[in-house]
Amino acid sequence: SAWKNSGVRLPTQVNSTGDDQKKLDVLSNDIFIDALVNSGTCAVLISEENEDPIFVPESKRGRFIVAFDPLDGSSNIDCNVSTGTIFGIYEKKSKGKEPATMDDVLRTGNDLLVAGYCMYGSATELVITFKGHGVHRFVLDPSIGEFMHIKAHVKLPEGGGKTIYSCNEGNSQNWDAAMQSIVKKWKQGAKPYAARYVGSMVSDVHRTILY
Repeated sequence: SAWKNSGVRLPTQVNSTGDDQKKLDVLSNDIFIDALVNSGTCAVLISEENEDPIFVPESKRGRFIVAFDPLDGSSNIDCNVSTGTIFGIYEKKSKGKEPATMDDVLRTGNDLLVAGYCMYGSATELVITFKGHGVHRFVLDPSIGEFMHIKAHVKLPEGGGKTIYSCNEGNSQNWDAAMQSIVKKWKQGAKPYAARYVGSMVSDVHRTILY
């Protein structure tokens, strides 16, 4: 597979957000860009690994703007921690084959049509939301190569679920007063909250949603 053939993951360069890129980051990014450009459905691609948006050539241009992190949590791969892909999809404001502009790219979250993530761990899960239609969970069945719908309208547990907090406390000196205060409160009392932090956004968000 591409994963197995990617070689030892040594730092190669720095991406648009200042993270060290590894061979697998670059490979994943290339695969996503190639697939999306050749799908004929996209007008602009925005990747965490690229400094600038990628405007799709007219011959392959569609109507969607896709923002993605192709391999979230890649710094954890060497210790076998789950990684994932994060994505959000907008529709181009202008109709037809007119080229997209930066006005199509610089949008608020309210304009998202679809958003979600795919988590690669002991199982491969896809969690996705379509605007106005709730959050849905799918799991990959390797025997048939298809994602199976396992839960509709996923919601946070009633009552808040388990008493767990998840954050990088190494950055606590940069938090505002409200954030520092609430985390301090969670750690006090006879039954303080437990800290659970992986450092891969997909893994941390997935646990928070389910627990």
